[in-house]
Amino acid sequence: MMKAGNYMKRLQPVWVAVKRLWKKAHMNQIILLALSLVVLGFLGFFTYFASTVNVGSLKKGLAQSTAIYDKDGDLASKISANRTEGVSIKQVPDNLKNAVVAIEDHRFYDHGGFDIRGMTSAFFKNIAAGGVTAGGSTITQQLTKNALLSPERTYRRKIEELFLAVKIEKYYSKDDILQMYLNQIFFGHGAWGVQNASKKYFGKDVQNVDLSEAATLAGIINAPSALDPYKHMDRAIQRRNVVLGAMKKYGYITNDQYKKAVNEKLVLKDTGGDPLKGKYPYYVDAVLDEAINRYGLTQDEILTRGYRIYTEMDQNIQSGLERVYQNDYLFPSGRSGDLVQSGGILLDPKSGGVRALVGGRGQKVFRGFNRATQLQRQPGSTMKPLAVYTPALEEGYTANSSLKDEQMTFGNYAPKNYNGQYLGEVPMYKAVEDSINLPAVWLLNEIGIDKGMDASKRFGIPLTNEDRNLGLALGGLHKGVSPMQMADAFSAFANDGKRYDAHIITKIVGPTGNIIAERKPKETDVTSKKVADEMTSMLLNVVETGTGKGVNVPGYTIAGKTGSTQSSYSSNGTTDQWFVGYTPNLVGAVWIGYDKTDSQHYLNGLSSQGVVPVFQAVMQNTLKYTKPGQFGVQSVNATLAGKKDNQSFIDKAEEIDKKLKEGAKKLKDKIEEHKSKWKDLTDQLKKKWNEIRGH
Repeated sequence: MMKAGNYMKRLQPVWVAVKRLWKKAHMNQIILLALSLVVLGFLGFFTYFASTVNVGSLKKGLAQSTAIYDKDGDLASKISANRTEGVSIKQVPDNLKNAVVAIEDHRFYDHGGFDIRGMTSAFFKNIAAGGVTAGGSTITQQLTKNALLSPERTYRRKIEELFLAVKIEKYYSKDDILQMYLNQIFFGHGAWGVQNASKKYFGKDVQNVDLSEAATLAGIINAPSALDPYKHMDRAIQRRNVVLGAMKKYGYITNDQYKKAVNEKLVLKDTGGDPLKGKYPYYVDAVLDEAINRYGLTQDEILTRGYRIYTEMDQNIQSGLERVYQNDYLFPSGRSGDLVQSGGILLDPKSGGVRALVGGRGQKVFRGFNRATQLQRQPGSTMKPLAVYTPALEEGYTANSSLKDEQMTFGNYAPKNYNGQYLGEVPMYKAVEDSINLPAVWLLNEIGIDKGMDASKRFGIPLTNEDRNLGLALGGLHKGVSPMQMADAFSAFANDGKRYDAHIITKIVGPTGNIIAERKPKETDVTSKKVADEMTSMLLNVVETGTGKGVNVPGYTIAGKTGSTQSSYSSNGTTDQWFVGYTPNLVGAVWIGYDKTDSQHYLNGLSSQGVVPVFQAVMQNTLKYTKPGQFGVQSVNATLAGKKDNQSFIDKAEEIDKKLKEGAKKLKDKIEEHKSKWKDLTDQLKKKWNEIRGH
């Protein structure tokens, strides 16, 4: 204790000096000033943020459907699930308005946008939970979050929500706010807004719902999936009773009304119809998927906020592609009542913009499986130009390079040609044209699997370590690819070796005119223009005289590659069939096959009998909406024909030259032969002349 006391005494002068310096420097005032500046800056930032949001256009924006626009800025489709059947607050019965207020924000008519009591309660709950779990949001704040902000749970988003809620309260009446909220809130089971929800659950217009039904709808808002009465009736009734209890507590209903309503049986009836009515359903699905997966939006945001989504769609090309998929006769016949499925896509190689897509045949399901964008199937021989021939050309091989076509094994791998025939050696262009397997595998082995892997990745093909084998040459991928990925890869050949990332959306604009998301172009240098042209010259052969023969649209030059994967159930059957083709201005990829292959479900024959006629129909119905264009390179066939014609001309010229030389020699010989006769004649003439003169 004595030592501690002595230590404190020694520190006493230091402490006195610090206090004196503190007072002299006015540190209290400096700290208060600094804190004030921080608070002012904090408030200033969020005030500025709130001032940049045009809440005046919020009501109009929320009253509109989410709209899809094409590449020219013209309206292409509307998603009518959200507020197209919005209702005036006057049409909403008092029981429903009171039920929502009682359970969601019982002080709604008393606060100015935020409820300090609710926020304080939520704050302490979050501290106890160690994170943001409780919101404490008013109806105005929920409207703000749903219509203007992201759904993330952070304190910054909460503060932004608070400032905007205050601004909305100043601009709109309570009835306006409640009307906007009720018309855009999600009620589950595909229903947005109270009118859609009333029809979806009770088969009636909202003004006709009774007290029990109103309380049920109000209760669903908290957790639409978990409280969906079609799936969880017990939970929905339990929640309805909680809402009725809150209504009684806050004086909206009497005890008798409460008792009657809690004992009422819920009778469900769905007259809501299709939640999404619009043109180009598969393209719209792909728009939603890209907005969610690439730009981080949620389905609820997209469908309830009246967004304007600008895309790369060409409505003429999209309509043409859909016409093809409506013609069942173009596709192979299915078995056991199952359709042969298909996915097709068309994009602009100069931008990567998707001009059109169709994700399947038969009945369409909202945001169901989209075979144009989500498929993962083996690409077969369509991988050869990407993984084998392009890197080989980069290594110095040419279209005329001789490749081995012999039956051989590579370790444990023993590939075969489809027809079981082997030519010994073939030029590269012939191996491409007739899609011969062994030359491709042999060549990949020669240049090295690493070069094939690297080239495939440059083309945008997703590979894994399991793909590091020679099966890559024949499209034996671990995960598989989609038509969108294959079209994107082949776009490099049509665009001088450069590839832009395939995309659908260019811009998303919110209900107040603010830009939510905007695409940033991404360019990849895949290969050189020289190599791209050499590859195109061989792929032109495929369509002219090879496995793709039959694809022909007058006025347009088309290059492409077929591909198929052999069925394990039949030596003459295939599991997948592909065609990836392009002009200078449009790239297309089509896949056909069964969703599930088994002993009863596989394709008969080769690509030429199945997918080629489909691709031909696609080109016939869509190319007329694009410019023909020229590749700047001719097919190998045309080049060889030109050489033959040129050789014929040279041969004729040499023959003429030979004849001329022979004629000149004969003339010379004749002259030499008659030279002496001419000399004698000359001497005689001279003699005669001299005689005349002498005479």
